[in-house]
Amino acid sequence: MLKYEGYKAYVEFDDEAELLQGEVLDTRDVVIFQGKTVEEVRKAFRDSIDDYLEFCAERNEKPEKPFSGKFVGAPGRAHPLEGGSPLQARQGELLAGRQGCPS
Repeated sequence: MLKYEGYKAYVEFDDEAELLQGEVLDTRDVVIFQGKTVEEVRKAFRDSIDDYLEFCAERNEKPEKPFSGKFVGAPGRAHPLEGGSPLQARQGELLAGRQGCPS
């Protein structure tokens, strides 16, 4: 797992393309990167985060902060519309996206 400026990313190897490809975790915004070597993919990750932050600044938007993984709320209460917590819903979205399921 890569970490930079509070963001985390996972990396996987694409055998067909012979590339290391990564995606920033725990945000709704899609930030991806790639490289042929570990050092290239590390640099691409940092550059992608820097580009994302710069893009947000140019548009006068706050960059999305990564989800902390912590749920703050009343224990035992389900989200009224989803039947579960927002964190559970987001975790499901992330898992489905990684497994190629449509959202």
